Amino acid sequence: MGRDLGRLAALRLVPGGAAEGYRPPEAAVREALRLASSEAVQLPTGNLTLEQLAGIFSALPADITFVDADDRVAFFSEGPDRIFARSKAILGRKVQHCHPPRSVDVVDRIVSDFREGRQDVAEFWINFHGKFVHIRYFAVRDREKRYLGRWK
Repeated sequence: MGRDLGRLAALRLVPGGAAEGYRPPEAAVREALRLASSEAVQLPTGNLTLEQLAGIFSALPADITFVDADDRVAFFSEGPDRIFARSKAILGRKVQHCHPPRSVDVVDRIVSDFREGRQDVAEFWINFHGKFVHIRYFAVRDREKRYLGRWK
């Protein structure tokens, strides 16, 4: 054990939290974590089953709605603490038709700014049924910075 502690003490942390000189074993990703492509959503940092992914979105303490590059609602989370009620009837609907008429100009401005690359985040507070609610919209872009949509 003393030899291992000495070896650990000799390692130096580098930016990002890794230890210089440390090499993880080749089989760092257990075989059990590798899922058949038909069972998993492959992501750059790992993979998840659809059940796991749905569970993650359901457990998050936030409302998440994704609007695609054509301004259509493509997804929303169904957590127990939702502030804004959602029905599956909104899927495929233009986002402008999901907001009160008085706020459509704000929605259009945010979407335009995201699409044109003028901003990547829009946030504000509203009073909703006697509660102050912090709303944040985020532009979603691919590696080449092309606009893919937005999520809230």
